[in-house]
Amino acid sequence: MRYISTRGQAPALSFEDVVLTGLASDGGLYVPETVPRFSREELAEMAGLSYAEIAFRVMKPFVNGEIDDETFRRLVTEAYATFSHDAVVPLNQLDANHFLLELFHGPTLAFKDVALQLLGRILDHFLKKRGERAVIMGATSGDTGSAAIEGCRHCDNLDIFILHPHNRVSEVQRRQMTSVLADNVFNIAIEGNFDDAQAMVKASFADQGFLDGTRLVAVNSINWARIMAQIVYYVAAGVALGAPHRQVSFCVPSANFGNVFAGFMAYRMGLPVERFVIATNANDILHRTLADNDFSKKELVATLAPSMDIVVSSNFERLLFEAYDRDGAAVAALLERFQAEPAALADAPLAKLREMFASHSVDDATILEVIREAHHRTQEILDPHTATGYRAAERERGDEAVPMITLATAHPAKFAEAVVKAGFPGVPLPPHMDDLLEREERYSVLPAELAAVQQFVAENRR
Repeated sequence: MRYISTRGQAPALSFEDVVLTGLASDGGLYVPETVPRFSREELAEMAGLSYAEIAFRVMKPFVNGEIDDETFRRLVTEAYATFSHDAVVPLNQLDANHFLLELFHGPTLAFKDVALQLLGRILDHFLKKRGERAVIMGATSGDTGSAAIEGCRHCDNLDIFILHPHNRVSEVQRRQMTSVLADNVFNIAIEGNFDDAQAMVKASFADQGFLDGTRLVAVNSINWARIMAQIVYYVAAGVALGAPHRQVSFCVPSANFGNVFAGFMAYRMGLPVERFVIATNANDILHRTLADNDFSKKELVATLAPSMDIVVSSNFERLLFEAYDRDGAAVAALLERFQAEPAALADAPLAKLREMFASHSVDDATILEVIREAHHRTQEILDPHTATGYRAAERERGDEAVPMITLATAHPAKFAEAVVKAGFPGVPLPPHMDDLLEREERYSVLPAELAAVQQFVAENRR
């Protein structure tokens, strides 16, 4: 298994190298050169297996023997032993054929834990093998940062620097990051928005000279291993509801598009999927692109679903690469136009996407309405991101005989402000976090200036 860039100008890499490299040298994202496929028999055999065993089977072809089977099984088993539910990602039935896939039972109560509990272990394994240290640098709109910190805080060979937009994440999200006082953990509050932070991270990967030779590693969804680990829960949910003997559909609250792309990869690997529904908040570039072929940047809107407050969906590039028949030059040209002016997809790629994907956008007033409605109908309190998915699934589902699986991306306690605005008294944090709001915090506020951030990282790495 080799990995190639979506822009076609970077060298192909092995799994180990792609995990340690992150962004390709041509600015593209890495994807597998070929996509492994499971037979119907292999998928059927996964029904009833533990989540860790399904994860091992789904991810093994991507690892390609670069971690021996015994070690990889151990890393996978250790990663998912950190979850509070034996099923790891349990399915919760909402109505006759609508299910909630609860992805929030990990240490930080968000779906990012599913990938990052494993990625930290894989990174530490490869760095130890090489006798190297590395610096992790990532930007977060809320959930990625805390999940990355929890996944890497015990790693011997990593220092982690997470940038978040100052005063633009929820208090619970911030404290989950800033109350981790480990020697290798550094939180930076950027006086700007998520896209400012993400742009500085990307610029740092493009020119790493400020680290004097120390490796810089990505743990956001730029890193292929993040996508690889997320493929698993699509397969696990699908086989639990009857795949491969029946189709399933998924509705995914979406911002940076990595979660949806993982589902698309599960489909490419043989999971029978009728459709994917992309749910967005008011920051709706994905919905506008699919519905109106309006692939353009709009002003960021601060919403009740802050983890989805993103102007540019980085991982959409991976899907564009597939839609353009893996023509890296065409993808690079489209993205160059997009940076300068409103762009549009060519007719054939857009038609191809519309065959598999539907979309729906939800504003703040509707988010509150859906939280109330879902509780009335199901007795479940949804977080605001999952609420966008609940509404989109109801509006855009296809054949009602096909099970619809909406991804619950975060525990509602992480977004108590929205839950209270919807008219509820709030949601208690789980016992292991019940003192979170009293814990000591440690973080640095920096201007949205690349030089200031890079100087901070260079001076504070161990």
